[in-house]
Amino acid sequence: MREILGELYATETPLQILFVTGLIGGGAAALAGRAIAMTWRPYVQMIGYMLLLAAGVRFMHFALFDAELLSLASYLVDFAWLIAVGSVAWRLRYAAQMVAQYPWLYERNGPLNWRARTST
Repeated sequence: MREILGELYATETPLQILFVTGLIGGGAAALAGRAIAMTWRPYVQMIGYMLLLAAGVRFMHFALFDAELLSLASYLVDFAWLIAVGSVAWRLRYAAQMVAQYPWLYERNGPLNWRARTST
């Protein structure tokens, strides 16, 4: 694992990676995913925003820790993390909205899903 991180983030420590990509980037991705779902925007739009956010996270690595700015491998790893966090946040909020907005049609089926309400 250390060898893989060394290739992707050559000049940074694991703590720096955790702080910038994990906490700052992940927090921003969660807030963005939630905000996109709250405005009823489609999932595809979230992917575009995460591409931009990954570029911002990559810039923070460069500006704060003198990392390589144009590293495609590091960018893709950052993007993968951001899309995972953003997707979960988007789905959590979207499922909650579907049940709250249409209670006569849908009921909760776990934290990330809903189902058609069964007539009783």
